[in-house]
Amino acid sequence: MILEKWKKAGLTIGHGRNNFTMNRGSFRYNTKVSDRQKLVRELTEDLEDGFSLLFRDEQNKHHRLNIRETDDKVHVDYEAVDGTDYNRFWIVLPASENEHIYGCGETYSEFDLKGQKVRIWVAEHQNTSRISSKIIREKLFGKKPEKVLPFEKYESYYVQPTFVSSDGYYLHADTRAYAEFDFRHKDRTVLHFQEAPSIIMEEGNSFEEISEKLTGLLGRQRNLPDWIYDGTILAMQGGTEILEQKLQKALESGIKVCGIWSQDWCGCRRTGFGYQVMWNWQWDEELYSDLDKKIAEWKGKGVHFLGYINPFMAIEKNIYREASEKGYCVKDREGKDYLVTITTFPAAMIDFTNPEAYQWYKNLIKKNMIEFGLSGWMADFGEYLPVDAVLYSGEDAAMIHNEWPAIWARMNREAIEECGKQDEIFFFTRAGYTGTLKHSTMMWTGDQHVDWSIDDGLPSVIPATLSLAMSGFGVTHSDAGGYTTIMHMKRSKELLMRWEEMNAFSPLLRTHEGNQPVNDVQFDADEETQAQMAKMSKIHASLKDYLKKLVKENAEKGTPVMRPIFYHYDEEWAYVEKTEYLLGRDILVAPVYKEGANKRFVKLPKDEWIHLFSGKQYVEGTYEIESEIGYPPVFVRKGSKLEQWQKIISEEDY
Repeated sequence: MILEKWKKAGLTIGHGRNNFTMNRGSFRYNTKVSDRQKLVRELTEDLEDGFSLLFRDEQNKHHRLNIRETDDKVHVDYEAVDGTDYNRFWIVLPASENEHIYGCGETYSEFDLKGQKVRIWVAEHQNTSRISSKIIREKLFGKKPEKVLPFEKYESYYVQPTFVSSDGYYLHADTRAYAEFDFRHKDRTVLHFQEAPSIIMEEGNSFEEISEKLTGLLGRQRNLPDWIYDGTILAMQGGTEILEQKLQKALESGIKVCGIWSQDWCGCRRTGFGYQVMWNWQWDEELYSDLDKKIAEWKGKGVHFLGYINPFMAIEKNIYREASEKGYCVKDREGKDYLVTITTFPAAMIDFTNPEAYQWYKNLIKKNMIEFGLSGWMADFGEYLPVDAVLYSGEDAAMIHNEWPAIWARMNREAIEECGKQDEIFFFTRAGYTGTLKHSTMMWTGDQHVDWSIDDGLPSVIPATLSLAMSGFGVTHSDAGGYTTIMHMKRSKELLMRWEEMNAFSPLLRTHEGNQPVNDVQFDADEETQAQMAKMSKIHASLKDYLKKLVKENAEKGTPVMRPIFYHYDEEWAYVEKTEYLLGRDILVAPVYKEGANKRFVKLPKDEWIHLFSGKQYVEGTYEIESEIGYPPVFVRKGSKLEQWQKIISEEDY
């Protein structure tokens, strides 16, 4: 099938010039294209391991696409026969009308990408100006708009020039530059590149086989430390005494706690955006007195301590001063340290292309975090490399921009492995590109709003997770309760509890206090919120053996932990479903994602299913399921090894 597609391929070339404008990690993109030519196909030549398509341009110069098949993979490379220097390429491949497309990294409001155009450019997804615009429109017009921007203008923390087709193949492009994948046409797919195309495609008889082949090419996440399955990781901050008090309160209320996540372990700053981390990657002894002793004490009780780091440095602190003196920062065109504004304050970036700077920053992780006793951390950001930055290596920053988060993930992984702690410590990343699959240990889906919006709130987590899964990244979770509070937006108790329900059925159950903790309901707000977290933490911990098995499958074969329904059920409706998912093969989860709802319609694929809490049995079909808080619509596949687990849960007195 793949070879037949390429026999009908078309090629257009041209010259172009980009203009990027970055504002807080969001990129306004404009391009000027000149000399665009649709090439004339002259002939097809047989090769020993495939064939070659020869095209001619208006100047009678020749261009070639070489299509070769090796080890079941189809490799496609562009060749300028007459040595031309074009930097715009459009490849047109035939597509079937009923084809569904998934992947391209992490997409939020959409899952099936057929009918959409996708930007392959790493950026800050939840841009504050877009958030503000949405909230203002809501106030003016009195209703919540489902979208503010057309999908083709959406940005994502994690992009990847990779997609999977329901027709049974994957396509991956080996490119670093800005690209666009256009699936808007029923009969064709248009791939736009800004460097000479190099493509790999491979077929599979099942989605499991496609995942295995794709991750065999690009890499897989490793197994996770055993302790992360033993309950919830609770977000707490503000100092050692506050942590101790909150932990004791949580344990006394019956919450199974396996970790404390304190993003301000290195200090804090208060800005107009909210309570934010001071980006100086060392223990703040004033805010967290005796933290070194407490970390050891908590770990002895099975409670691990996690922190936070990113590639930026606070310019008013000592770590930046040392980096600047040594020349380790990304530079601007005047040779000064490039200061990037993040929310409300400027920060400097470490230059990953400088081997000494790379090693120096990695040593900070090893000494100030691993040796200090941290069991994990959020490795945030990676999206912000400006295209006009001057790098130590001399490389064009626009060509390195997409790779930046993958390099950041590699540094974190190397630090852990060089300390011999890969079975004890993990980290989770937000941004990503092609290399992230083999370097990061886990993704989280970014800074969701503390609301119910389709494009940025609780519902957006499901397509984000599933699109990552179809891109080859199979271990994902989200901030329970969301993160971003702006203007009048606040996290409600209902939203937090519904989010905890969803995350209990994911590889990791972790909360976040948000950027404005005092305005957002937290897990310990009252007896009801504590009881809900206690229940969900116990359910999550009871899934330990099952989750470990799923993560092992992902590490060995690339089979994602959370999967779309169609992954195992070839049913027409499943190919566009984005509000339900499978946790492994045997659990179907349909989160409640609408405010005020105490029931939801659930569609079950062709199988026999047992409702987790009532024990009632269902067959395929659509059902309206009672879903009071604490009882989300979750179903166990009848005949699976989890039937006994379901009985325990349904009989458990919480």
